[in-house]
Amino acid sequence: MPDRPDLHARVVAQREQRSADAGRRTRREVLRRDGVHCEVADAQGNTRKLLNFCSNDYLGLAQHFAVVGALQDAAARDGAGAAASHLVCGHHAVHGALEREIADWLEVPRALLFGSGYLASLAVLQSLLGDDDLCVQDRLNHASLIDAARLAGCRLRRYPHGDVEGALRQLRSMAEGAAMLVTDGVFSMDGDVAPLRELAVAARVQQALLYVDDAHGIGVVGPEGRGSITAAGLDVASAPLRLATLGKALGGYGAAVAGDADLVDHLAETARPYVYTTALPPAQAAAALAAVKLARREHWRRERLQELVQRFRARAERHGLQLLPSDTPIQPVLCGSNANALAMSDSLERDGYWVAAIRPPTVPDGQARLRVTFTAAHEPVQVDALADALAVARDRAVDAASSRVA
Repeated sequence: MPDRPDLHARVVAQREQRSADAGRRTRREVLRRDGVHCEVADAQGNTRKLLNFCSNDYLGLAQHFAVVGALQDAAARDGAGAAASHLVCGHHAVHGALEREIADWLEVPRALLFGSGYLASLAVLQSLLGDDDLCVQDRLNHASLIDAARLAGCRLRRYPHGDVEGALRQLRSMAEGAAMLVTDGVFSMDGDVAPLRELAVAARVQQALLYVDDAHGIGVVGPEGRGSITAAGLDVASAPLRLATLGKALGGYGAAVAGDADLVDHLAETARPYVYTTALPPAQAAAALAAVKLARREHWRRERLQELVQRFRARAERHGLQLLPSDTPIQPVLCGSNANALAMSDSLERDGYWVAAIRPPTVPDGQARLRVTFTAAHEPVQVDALADALAVARDRAVDAASSRVA
């Protein structure tokens, strides 16, 4: 008999290690959502109403009556699902309308829908890169980008966060084979924006293709919310492909890859995560189409976000909270240890606020944080109250840590 490791024992050991590191993760059930308020149940079945400051619904569109109405109307007409992949019989008229609307919004020739951003990035890298090719990525890129490169089988090289010279060094390290330079547009855990103009120059000099995952930039930054690429003044020639998610600022689910026509058409014919999976439900596409139209014309939502961000940062800094440099709705509050982050999150919950504690491996060791996020549906008074509650939570965590040492 082979002497194999016992997988159950391995799982138990890893769980125990996560417990020791204050790294366990638990799910909460949202029983009811009303704008920025949620009725939430814990594992013991206890419920309470919380003011949500950890949602990615940046523009407050997830429950907008026009978006929900579009979903309901399309579901009544087309049913709950697409019934097949896009290339069989699952590509509905509303899918095409949404792709055209996104392409027009982002001022690019083509857009292609996917079931999620994870699938979209996997499709891009698998379809364009092979075993002898190179993918250079920012060290703080989203996990989906890292996984996509590994699953594509190409050579993966990573550079220090935001370090354009580091990106150049990695591109120069392997002169043979095709190359892609891949980065988040807005970094999901830090809230800062990639130096896209400089990265575009580096990509051009090294004959690499620049791909930007703009999941947290689309709808939020740039003219008409076109994202970080437009905000940087780049066009499709400089950044041939970008990811636009439908599940964050647009409030729904799914994603689109937008950009150069030849590249996007190639994905539609060859990308395994596109060819071999069921199409996005038509009703979801209809909801996203309504959301895109709202995001394009209702500029006050982005203006409101900027006002809330600046208000929060000013008040948080007066309290001496440790913030990262970010002008986006993602406002991380550094806590240091995992235990401190959990203690502060628990303290906030006791006071009626829902702010998730983010710990390694999602962020580097020693940089556990509270990931505060804002939506256009938040009120200034709520933002002020959160900043005050964060200061109280920090002081409680410090007192608790001192008590443990004593």
